[in-house]
Amino acid sequence: MSEKESLFSTKNLKLLRDPLNADNPITVQVLGICSALAVTVKMEPSVVMAISVMVVTGFSNLVISMLRNTIPPRIRIIVQLVVIAMLVILVDQILQAYAYDVSKQLSVFVGLIITNCIVMGRLEAFAMANKPWPAFLDGIGNGAGYGAILVIVSFFREVLGSGTVWGYKVIPKFVYDAGYMDNGLVILPPMALIVVGIIIWVQRSKNKNLIDKS
Repeated sequence: MSEKESLFSTKNLKLLRDPLNADNPITVQVLGICSALAVTVKMEPSVVMAISVMVVTGFSNLVISMLRNTIPPRIRIIVQLVVIAMLVILVDQILQAYAYDVSKQLSVFVGLIITNCIVMGRLEAFAMANKPWPAFLDGIGNGAGYGAILVIVSFFREVLGSGTVWGYKVIPKFVYDAGYMDNGLVILPPMALIVVGIIIWVQRSKNKNLIDKS
């Protein structure tokens, strides 16, 4: 099989790689910021949210790409919303069945995936104009790029704000005995925005091409 025909050709792998760095939906496209502020206090809900968004973006891209030639242009947004809503409901029901505690922590934010600009943006910008497999990879890549930022932000907020990682204490007792205190400011929503800002600064300091995109 030639590289052009390969399922994981260089072009297809680029769809997975770019959203993790040079075309990240949060730090470059500035999408999905609200949920990044809301669900990153702890790592566990952040990882679950990341997987949920990745599933929805990947499979909604796949379905819309398969239907793209049969969807009347005037109702394409309605069709896209129906597909996204169906997938979000499925994800929400699975979380309630198998991860109820995390589902309660995420509260309404799973349902709000329906209105996440990343999902709608990829459907309009990519799935409506490309074949199913590249569209699926694009959705998975953008979901993974979104999720990576959530996990990074939640890691630092949980460690500094609660002294834990995934609920397990990682800061030794002698550190607390020496006078260290968990920083309550870190678990407040504004700190998530500050951490995202630091990530953007680090990313752009390493990749000068991103400055030109601004």
